[in-house]
Amino acid sequence: MEVTVKQAKGATLIAKGNSNHWVVMDTLNKIGGNEGGSTPMEMILMGLGGCTSIDVISLLKKMRVNIDDLSVNVSAERKDDHPKVFSKIHMDFNFFGEDLDLKKIKKAVGLSSDKYCSVTAMLSKTAEMSYKININPEN
Repeated sequence: MEVTVKQAKGATLIAKGNSNHWVVMDTLNKIGGNEGGSTPMEMILMGLGGCTSIDVISLLKKMRVNIDDLSVNVSAERKDDHPKVFSKIHMDFNFFGEDLDLKKIKKAVGLSSDKYCSVTAMLSKTAEMSYKININPEN
């Protein structure tokens, strides 16, 4: 796997990986950015949410659990001192659908968290990881 990161303007960056899709990364105006894209640390959390979502969707399909929709809200705390790594990360998994099998959903989320998600495996080296499963939440 390989990525290329290029300066667009100031501290605004564009990046492209093997999938050949460009993404924008940026930072605050006060440190040279244009606030026109996600920060690199936000991108890491997006990667976590994406990695675990892909795992869970795939696992539930194999378990023959049909979901109408899935969203994962990821929140994190960072250390105060440099390097300001994530110290705590929490994921709220929101599943939507009829007659969802909670036992199978718990198994799929657990397998992603404990075995399959590469991003979780890396982040768990520095951060306390937790998650909650919500079925058909109101909001």
